[in-house]
Amino acid sequence: MLQVEGLNQYYGAAHILRGVSLAVQKGECLTLLGRNGVGKTTLLKCLMGVLPVASGQVMFEGMNITKLKPHERARAGIAYVPQGREIFARLTVEENLLMGMAVKSGRQASTIKSDVYELFPVLKEMLHRRGGDLSGGQQQQLAIARALLAEPKLIIFDEPTEGIQPSIIKDIERVIRLLRARGDMAILLCEQYFDFAHALADKFIVLSRGEVVAAGVQAEMNNDDVKRHLAV
Repeated sequence: MLQVEGLNQYYGAAHILRGVSLAVQKGECLTLLGRNGVGKTTLLKCLMGVLPVASGQVMFEGMNITKLKPHERARAGIAYVPQGREIFARLTVEENLLMGMAVKSGRQASTIKSDVYELFPVLKEMLHRRGGDLSGGQQQQLAIARALLAEPKLIIFDEPTEGIQPSIIKDIERVIRLLRARGDMAILLCEQYFDFAHALADKFIVLSRGEVVAAGVQAEMNNDDVKRHLAV
């Protein structure tokens, strides 16, 4: 599904990503772990095409997408739930959801599937409220719903629990668990909350100073070497 080989990125003279490689397949959840400032969000932006890569290769479903623009990657089937949610504050919930279907055409671009309300019932109650009037947790649910309406083959989450109340975190965990169990998409989850990541992971990688320093399956996440790279 998604394969990344030898990804490098710089900010000026600073070497931010150092030969990063990873792979995630349909039906899997790969968690990306690491302290603040190690390059996690930079990596996700490179995967989405928001930032260009200095060198390396990004393959998606056997196609080289390294040079594709973000909207081209979205059309190819990649959805991104960014850190900080980045919903459209002045648009209504319904308008935000419709934006998620911009990659589609015709009636498909204007019909919100009821499945999204089954995952996030609160959104149906708030369709005509402005996105900026929602709580942080509700905005996060809206951001996830917007991404899912594109019917992606790969969905990328950048710290979905950040600043969210525990009850909403449980809802988000439930939704990601359902998506993984459905088996029709790959999930790349960047997360600082270890217990949340551990509960959902099939595989994991840990970044430190821009490079992968640990990787493995979920059962290996609790070892001391992994936790050493996550401790503050």
